[in-house]
Amino acid sequence: MNINVWIRLAHRWLSIVFTITIIANFALLGMNDSDRPMWVVYSPLIPLFLMLFSGLYMFVLPYAARWRSRRRVSAGE
Repeated sequence: MNINVWIRLAHRWLSIVFTITIIANFALLGMNDSDRPMWVVYSPLIPLFLMLFSGLYMFVLPYAARWRSRRRVSAGE
């Protein structure tokens, strides 16, 4: 499979993991006020940062493809 397909798939699964960690965070917030473990509070940050990098990669893909196609056209002349 293509690397772009893997990154899109990873981004989708990371969004599911991120959503679950946010739901768990709010559920624990509703249960008790101050006795939340810190690993639960910071657990959404890991998938969030991974989604940041995969999202930026997917954002740049169309611009990179356009740049590569212009480069090929100018090199072919």
